[in-house]
Amino acid sequence: MISYLVTGDIAFRFINWIKEKELQQKKAKFPSAEDYLYSEQREDTTGTDDRKDSKVIICDINQSMLEVGKERAKKLGLEDDVVWVTGNAEELPFPDNSVDAYTIAFGIRNVTHIEKVLCEAYRVLTPGGRFLCLEFSQVSNPLLSSVYDLYSFQVIPVLGELIASDWKSYQYLVESIRKFPNQEEFAEMIREAGFRMVSYENLTSGVAAIHSGFKI
Repeated sequence: MISYLVTGDIAFRFINWIKEKELQQKKAKFPSAEDYLYSEQREDTTGTDDRKDSKVIICDINQSMLEVGKERAKKLGLEDDVVWVTGNAEELPFPDNSVDAYTIAFGIRNVTHIEKVLCEAYRVLTPGGRFLCLEFSQVSNPLLSSVYDLYSFQVIPVLGELIASDWKSYQYLVESIRKFPNQEEFAEMIREAGFRMVSYENLTSGVAAIHSGFKI
């Protein structure tokens, strides 16, 4: 069974990505023919849906957030594709070597002990499993960095107050981003947790970054 452990807002995008990949794999099994539509091929193989052997687990420490996620999943028609679990990323309620992929988006920055989260991710992944983390990071371009800092500290908290009447939460957002390790430092932390083939990709010049590592 293929299992995916997903945390954060990327969960539903990840589910859709899985479905798209599975659809592509099924299409590749059939020879192309102008008079033989894929919809017809699919009808011929209704009893061989590989997706039943896969599952997505969404884990969050906040039950209220999970309830919101369930509502979103229901609206998207994904309620049957997801297992919902209340759990702490620093002490996951899953056995060793039990999931094939682990993703976390804009969440690891908010935990108390990043090292514990990384070690737990490594523990629950199967050998060959992949860790993916999307998180705010540090802008590499000096000019853009200055503009981004000005926007972050002078504009974001004000918008938070005007839109959500919540200055403190948005101020925390900015401060937590600045305190989070930069791309290279975080990559080294991932290696220290045991992962190999660690890499990262900057998004928007480093405003955010996707880090990747494998359990070998």
